[in-house]
Amino acid sequence: MASHRLCKWLPFLSMLSCLPVLALAARSTPSSTFKAVNLGGWLVTEGWIEPSLFDGIPNKDFLDGTQLQFKSVTQQMYLCAESGGGTIIVANRSSASGWETFKLWRITESTFQFRVFNGQFVGLSDQGNGVDVVAVSTSPGESETFQIVVNANDSSRVRIKSTNGWFLQVLETATSLAGSTKRFLVLNTNAKSDVLVTADYRESTTWGDDDPSVFLMTKVGMLQGEFQVTNGYGTEAAAVMTEHWNTFITEDDFKFISGTELNAVRIPVGWWIASDPNPPSPFVGGSLGALDNAFTWADKYNLKVIIDLHAAPGSQNGYEHSASRDGSIEWGTTDSTIDQTVAVIEFLAARYAQRQSLLAVELLNEPRASGVPLDTLKNYYRAGYDAVRKHTTGAYVIMSNRLSGSNTELLQFASGLSRSVVDVHYYNLFSDIFNGMTVQQNIDYVNNNRSSELNTVITANGPLVFVAKPPLSRADHLVVAGEWVAEWAVSGASKEDYQRFAQAQLDVYGRATFGWAYWTLKNVENHWSLRWMIDNGYISL
Repeated sequence: MASHRLCKWLPFLSMLSCLPVLALAARSTPSSTFKAVNLGGWLVTEGWIEPSLFDGIPNKDFLDGTQLQFKSVTQQMYLCAESGGGTIIVANRSSASGWETFKLWRITESTFQFRVFNGQFVGLSDQGNGVDVVAVSTSPGESETFQIVVNANDSSRVRIKSTNGWFLQVLETATSLAGSTKRFLVLNTNAKSDVLVTADYRESTTWGDDDPSVFLMTKVGMLQGEFQVTNGYGTEAAAVMTEHWNTFITEDDFKFISGTELNAVRIPVGWWIASDPNPPSPFVGGSLGALDNAFTWADKYNLKVIIDLHAAPGSQNGYEHSASRDGSIEWGTTDSTIDQTVAVIEFLAARYAQRQSLLAVELLNEPRASGVPLDTLKNYYRAGYDAVRKHTTGAYVIMSNRLSGSNTELLQFASGLSRSVVDVHYYNLFSDIFNGMTVQQNIDYVNNNRSSELNTVITANGPLVFVAKPPLSRADHLVVAGEWVAEWAVSGASKEDYQRFAQAQLDVYGRATFGWAYWTLKNVENHWSLRWMIDNGYISL
């Protein structure tokens, strides 16, 4: 789901009407293709799927990864990490973009750290008298921790309090304000680096436009994933998540699935599952027991299971559905993140290899091309493949193409691996080409463009192809539609329109020799919920 989804959807809308495709290796064609549904939002949280999960978090407007911009009311200029980080914080930008955006790390419900564009954290300088505000540390501590004090009558007006007990301020001239420490900010329009911000304002406030410690705050982005929900609830997280796991997907859902034409489920999991029952903070234990239950129910109702590693340590795409803390992509930047991920895959393969319902292990969901080099990904996929094969020769191994990468970039690599599947994602969303398309144009795009793209990845003696989901984001060779959804950027579409759009995708992705998987079984957004779509006659399998 990769990241994806417009506005509140992002990055989850990517699951919308995008269809991933997986390619599987020749010589291992299954006896029948798989029609699956994703159990998204269950063992890896995605707030857009079940928003109510976040309702009880204290101070929930300030979760990890929330992106904020601050404009001085006296200067009408934005705070900025000069050069993107590594030096001082200034207040001289008339507009805001990357360098003027600060990503929250939530320490408590009232204290936070601010990460800047290049990855450093805002803090107090250890030079001079220690009140200059800089962004140089990559390991935040007490001096990089602040409070955001919000005006009770206007939530857009805030003050930022440092651990020294004083507030950040921006001064207009070299004239002292009452109570200041007489470190003054002198505006210099020719030298941006001279426009400093200091943490030395001691006075109370009336929140007026003459107060140099008051800022207009704008929220420009947020994340609602596993990291946000568990860190947000803190000590209450274990109880909240246990209730969610026990109620969001139950045995009744597996019974429902078995009563349709579906014969498999794809279950997203996070890397912390391998450390259950005591995963690293802020994650909490219990998801492993839920996955065990899923296998028991799958065995009972004769369904197959695809385990999908949706969230890797450090995040492979920066989206909330990969449990990113702040939108950064840090998976693969060190050997330790890759080694840890291989260990997770081996843990899962060893635990479930003998279960009759195990169909496949997906090594990674939607790595993003801009942050994950192809060679790094291939090296990991080879190691992950070998880890699975230590415990089973029968399970398929699924490898996801990179978001914004080529649909064919893994075909040659995967073709050399027995029972391998390449996961390719397609969406009639998240691209300007779909803006303004009519109902018929969307359907034609599926019948023509998607069909042609699918033919490209279904190469002779190539890997199987799986059309899967996505936020927002496969021998002869088998092809499977690993994720897709009957949603689009069309306003005012009728039920019949949705039926035609869904059927077009079923017809095209039904040619995938491995199968397909709808995103997802349950969702507050009806067209993203396969159960709702079936119950209300929008999709006929």
